Amino acid sequence: MARDRGENGSSDKVGTICRALRRAIIEQALEPGAKLPEDALGERFGVSRTIARHALGQLAAEGLVELRRNRIAVVATPSWQEARDTFDIRIELERLVVRQLAGRLSKAQLATLRGHVDAEDAARGGPDAVSIRLATEFHVLLATMTESPVLIRYVSEIAYRCCLTLSLFSRPHSSECAINEHRLLIDALEAGDGEKVASLMHHHLDSVAERALVAQAKPRGRDIMDILAPYADMTPAPAGGPGRKRRLDAAE
Repeated sequence: MARDRGENGSSDKVGTICRALRRAIIEQALEPGAKLPEDALGERFGVSRTIARHALGQLAAEGLVELRRNRIAVVATPSWQEARDTFDIRIELERLVVRQLAGRLSKAQLATLRGHVDAEDAARGGPDAVSIRLATEFHVLLATMTESPVLIRYVSEIAYRCCLTLSLFSRPHSSECAINEHRLLIDALEAGDGEKVASLMHHHLDSVAERALVAQAKPRGRDIMDILAPYADMTPAPAGGPGRKRRLDAAE
């Protein structure tokens, strides 16, 4: 039992680091190519280098981090061609998701989805990267509701990879279109029309991809410890809700 608690504790810490780094990368606090030293991450989050390494490995699987020789990890820099291919794959995966969910969501699940979209709406007018992150989390939430480990894993990984691309390359635009499309998706899921909701999802994600435009990211040159300070103090909250502060105990 003690071993199980230790493994669960390490898993929780890895998850917390992943959530913090994911936000920092997607919200462009960490620019492409920025180094992510294991020792600095361990110090900032109060964990061992081993746990920091596991977190970087998970983010590498999502395409947000690149692992290079000599255990050097850097923020990924996706290319435009990779982005288009990734979106095409994502479209097919998420069509599967909504087909599975059509007509099967509970009232509580529908309320959760609508609450998340309300949070997206409330974020309008703020930084584009935050709106993009919230929009991506809506799609991950849908995948989670399938309760399919395979769909949850692959949709999450590919959605966050697309999210990084949009944060880096998307031209400024109103998020109103995407929010309205999310509301239409929820209505179609509630109505139970699998083919209609699959078509809506295809159109929605294709439109998101078309709104993207390659642009060069601007280097910031800030210290990683300063960049990660606000993210290290933030724990996961309900969809769209504010985080709360929490200290991570050092790993055993």
